[in-house]
Amino acid sequence: MKNKKLMEKLNEILEMEISGVVRYLHYSLMIKGPNRIPIVKFFRDQATESFDHASIIGEKITSFGGHPTLKVKPVSESNKHDVMDILKESLEHERHSVVLYRELLDLCEDDIALEELARELIRTEVEHIEEVEKMLIR
Repeated sequence: MKNKKLMEKLNEILEMEISGVVRYLHYSLMIKGPNRIPIVKFFRDQATESFDHASIIGEKITSFGGHPTLKVKPVSESNKHDVMDILKESLEHERHSVVLYRELLDLCEDDIALEELARELIRTEVEHIEEVEKMLIR
């Protein structure tokens, strides 16, 4: 099994990605108004991507001899369902994701495959941040 710190970080990321599925599905259900359809699609796509990331990270954990967590990071409920408020919450989640993936990158040591995976997931999350920041411009 890989080192303990690495396995803990991978499980922390797994928890975060699974909570992202819950978060983004909830957001998609709460969208109202004339622009509902494309925004619902955006959040459902985000939920699917979080699921895909969770699957990739879970597979990495098991390939390293570890045990994927069953925990899910709690998703706070602000009860603010305005699209702009939801986008701001989404932005916070994406920024936190980048922090976790950068921490993973620091733990890769000589595992090039894991390093490339971490870099790819950082790129994806940064692109989401940029997209949400553009969506927040009025």
